[in-house]
Amino acid sequence: MTTQINSNYLEKYAEDYAAIVCAQYFSSRQYMTGQDIVKLTNSTQVNFFIIKRLFELWKEELSKLKSSPYFDYRDITVHEALTEFMNVLSRRIKIEKEQLQPLLTTAVEQAVQLATDPVAFYQNEITKAPSGQINEFLKENRKYYKWHHQVVSFLIDKAGFGHDENAYLRAVSANYHTISESLESVNLLLATLGDVKPFDLDAYLVQESVEPTLIPEPSSNTEPNREEESKSSFFDQVETDESQSKNVVNEPVNVEERSYVQPTQNNYRSSPAGNLDPYNLKAKFETLSYKGMKGIRGELADSLAINQRFMFTKELFDGNADLLRHALKSIDKCKSFDEAIGLVNSRYVGELGWKTDNEPVQEFLLLVYRKFEV
Repeated sequence: MTTQINSNYLEKYAEDYAAIVCAQYFSSRQYMTGQDIVKLTNSTQVNFFIIKRLFELWKEELSKLKSSPYFDYRDITVHEALTEFMNVLSRRIKIEKEQLQPLLTTAVEQAVQLATDPVAFYQNEITKAPSGQINEFLKENRKYYKWHHQVVSFLIDKAGFGHDENAYLRAVSANYHTISESLESVNLLLATLGDVKPFDLDAYLVQESVEPTLIPEPSSNTEPNREEESKSSFFDQVETDESQSKNVVNEPVNVEERSYVQPTQNNYRSSPAGNLDPYNLKAKFETLSYKGMKGIRGELADSLAINQRFMFTKELFDGNADLLRHALKSIDKCKSFDEAIGLVNSRYVGELGWKTDNEPVQEFLLLVYRKFEV
């Protein structure tokens, strides 16, 4: 069944959610502090996405100060004084309703996107990293990732990736398929929004079946330590144990050890006629070290992440979702990988002008391989 995202529904839902929360909070208060934001809603991820955005704005202000040509910000005394000032400033967050409401709206949209499609969300996060600093970026921001963080946290400090953005993007997708069964239920995560306004997953993911909604039990919240304000920023100390936050979904078993190892460079050969060679494909995929990679049981269509479905439809099947669905059903009927590749060659490679060494084609072929060979 084809899944379409209803972005209009999400936009309206997030606006309504933010309006309700702000109206309730500011009915008796004039402004909100950083610690108030940490426990603002029952959705820890929403709260921390607001903090994440404030952290980004805080860094932008610091960059503006350092951009002045009239002062030597490399001087150790200036550096220490500026750091102390910025840390104290971060602990004096003071936001009024007009400033908070758009931040909260965006945070809700991001939380829903992360819950429903963690691969696309974290791949987009990686593209935001400064050039050559992906690892540093993920390490700096991981405290703000509360949902499905296992999809990306295993990449931090992993040797072998270097600065190759494409390697990180591939790793996120591959690792998701390895650990997807251990991740929290989408409905369980989105249920944390329900005390403000129930989220209709059917209205957001059109034609997608929905699991029964489960409501997590609330737990107590403890504010972070406020001592030594000048030595550490609010953003350094904002990382609280999720078990101390309200209505936090329990973590699954740690699966970071089942990590993805960077594949070798794509070097398989096509046949002289330009078709894919199943023998070379198998040799290539057998060398990939997807530690714990599982085969696909059931229909291929059910194994696709939302971002993969969109990518394959757009990049490989001329934007025709029905053509993708028909291709997956046809491959499901094949009895072997060789037969499946023969079908792909005869119906799609030439007819749709696939470049056999590009990323979408290889990701599609890997799924086919996992269907028959893993």
